[in-house]
Amino acid sequence: MTHERTIILGASHWHVPLYAQAIAEMHQVVGVSDDDVSLVQGLADGWGAPVEADWRKLVDLPDIGLAYVFGPHSDMAEKCHALIERGIPFVVEKPLGTSLAELSAVRKAADAAGVPATVPLVQRDGPTDRWLAKAGRPTYQRTSFIAGPPSRYLDNANPWMLDPVSAGGGCLANLGPHFVDLFLQGCAEPAAHVDSRLSSVLHGGAVEDHASLIISTPEGREAIVEVGYAFPGSPLKRYCSYTSVGEAGFASVDSDGSATFTAVDGTTESAKIDVDSDPLYVPFVRRVAQTLEDGFRGLPTLAQLENVMRPIWQAYDDQHGGKEHA
Repeated sequence: MTHERTIILGASHWHVPLYAQAIAEMHQVVGVSDDDVSLVQGLADGWGAPVEADWRKLVDLPDIGLAYVFGPHSDMAEKCHALIERGIPFVVEKPLGTSLAELSAVRKAADAAGVPATVPLVQRDGPTDRWLAKAGRPTYQRTSFIAGPPSRYLDNANPWMLDPVSAGGGCLANLGPHFVDLFLQGCAEPAAHVDSRLSSVLHGGAVEDHASLIISTPEGREAIVEVGYAFPGSPLKRYCSYTSVGEAGFASVDSDGSATFTAVDGTTESAKIDVDSDPLYVPFVRRVAQTLEDGFRGLPTLAQLENVMRPIWQAYDDQHGGKEHA
């Protein structure tokens, strides 16, 4: 593990502060970019790195060993292709683009060039995931994750998240990938069929503030994934609850972290776990540094993200006449 020369593209993304301390510990940041450099000057100062408005100047710096790709979803694929052309391994936030076609093209290019890439699907192997795994391979799983109102993206300097052209979608494209991933990883099957409903009735915005998916696999395993920007602005941040049914029993996690598992013999165990996903970004960055030389072995792959995003983009196509994300 070495402190690779690292660049951070699109650093005003609201997740970047969650990475910042671990990035400082694990990497040598040599450049930070954002369209509005004033938004990221503090981060760059903390890393001791210069700031550029044009991310292209950073990918041409010498001896870059790693890049983190943030910023508007509509710019992600272009950034990834530029990194692939230069052989630079990268971490890219989901959903990597505004269509399945963009994601697939990046995945194919990275595979062909042998450039490692990974995605911070940080709920994977987190406390909630580990608790749900007590039930065994999921037969039926249900997730409800309702985050704060869309206005928070105006408050945290990411207004593009409310623009369907820049973001590709609303709460489903943003929040949904984590929980589709947990189900697909748990049952080790792809999605075979998806039913969906998207709504923007609560806030009346251009992107949906509530979405429901029903995903089924070739074996008939089923997940219900509900996500939204429907929780009020509050220190509580979100509502969440999870259940998973498998051959070992029934596992559940509530919004306050109360967790129970009832085995098939009827015995029940209880615990209190941390359901806040924010702390999961620090260990992710550490694993990025630890696995960089091995091509991010054991971390989420672009092929896995493609499997996750396929039912999500299909849901948008179904709701919008099949024209927007083909």
